[in-house]
Amino acid sequence: MAQKLFGTDGVRGLANGQLTAELALDLSVSAAHVLVELKQFEGSTGTGRPLAVVGRDPRISGQFLEAAVVAGLASAGVDVLLLGELPTPGVAHLTGVLKADLGVMLSASHNPMPDNGIKFLARGGRKLDDAIEVAIEERLREPWERPTGGGVGRVSTYDAAVDDYAAHLTGTLAGSLTGSLAGLKVVLDCAEGAASVVGPKALRDAGAEVIAIHASPDGLNINDNCGSTHLEDLRKAVLEHGADAGFGLDGDSDRCLAVDGDGEIVDGDQILAILALGLRDAGSLHDDVVVATVMSNLGFVQALEANGVSVRQTKVGDRYVLEAMRAGGYSLGGEQSGHVIMSEHATTGDGILTALHVLARMAATGSTLADLAGVMTRLPQVLVNVSGVDKARVHEDDVLAAAVAEAESSLDGTGRILLRPSGTEALVRVMVEAPTSETASTVAEGLAAVVRERLSL
Repeated sequence: MAQKLFGTDGVRGLANGQLTAELALDLSVSAAHVLVELKQFEGSTGTGRPLAVVGRDPRISGQFLEAAVVAGLASAGVDVLLLGELPTPGVAHLTGVLKADLGVMLSASHNPMPDNGIKFLARGGRKLDDAIEVAIEERLREPWERPTGGGVGRVSTYDAAVDDYAAHLTGTLAGSLTGSLAGLKVVLDCAEGAASVVGPKALRDAGAEVIAIHASPDGLNINDNCGSTHLEDLRKAVLEHGADAGFGLDGDSDRCLAVDGDGEIVDGDQILAILALGLRDAGSLHDDVVVATVMSNLGFVQALEANGVSVRQTKVGDRYVLEAMRAGGYSLGGEQSGHVIMSEHATTGDGILTALHVLARMAATGSTLADLAGVMTRLPQVLVNVSGVDKARVHEDDVLAAAVAEAESSLDGTGRILLRPSGTEALVRVMVEAPTSETASTVAEGLAAVVRERLSL
């Protein structure tokens, strides 16, 4: 194929532009064939036919894309259960619980409304391996023998999706559920997305008083100046209602960021630190290790190491965090952006699950979110993008390497430097952390100038 369709999180693009109904149908047929051939299907319906579950976020384009996906799967002999509007981690959970052979989520996560995406999940609700995604692309639009008569798939609706997923979420909290978060007032920004119903329900079922904002999706307003990418309304609401905390989800609720009672932002690194120490205290943090990416703040690493917790760092992207977690059997990992994976309870990042467990830590310790987040101090971080350069030589140029070494020496262990080539553009990202913003900016701009000079195309 001329262009790789699968990115780091499924196939994504402008709905009815790059991502058409025809492509959605063909991808679904191909996915069914590939997984059958790889013996991923186990005929869990008892009919000899595979079973798939399909969920979506509220984008209007999800309606026609859902119809196309269902048509493709059923025409390939796959039975389909429609889950309706449900977060990505909810679809992943039900893929496992319902013993489905395939899960499909239609969402572009935090992207603007005109975009949409297709995420395929293997048995158990896990993301597909790279090799399977390649095989699906290679099989696109190849001739195939179509089932007829009774061989085609059946399509039905699973009406208990929201209740089942909410029960799973609250069931992850230790001890008695009734009133376990009683006394905590929480603002939840649902981003006009897939968690608009189940998010507030789960927090209320766990005993919290919940003020839900941006929870009236109309198919057009998802992520529109709200949610985890726009925390202004959440900060205002927390202060206005005198809430103990606020959480901002993204469109498909696979990540969240937080706001403390003073309206200060609590990012993914701080959330990870809070959960890591909670799991460590409970004896549930495997090998006392947390998995994070190279973009995690040095202050996060320093704080956890000071508390006896090691940090394993991966490339940027939650799929790489997941790979490292599976390889080591680790129980917690995530990204600064708010993807947090608690492997005991989920196969992917889950914003509602994250919020529940942060609140549970507050309740268990009697601490404010600000106090808990204060376990780490974020070092000032400056990121400079240098475009129009040969990114392939970023780690090969001796002059640039010498400049980086000199800059690291000047920081004398009090900061960090990362040069990262873009995965899609002729661009190198220069990231510097230092004790002060001024130092970080000076070092970053100096190295950016060297990158520009040495790697110029």
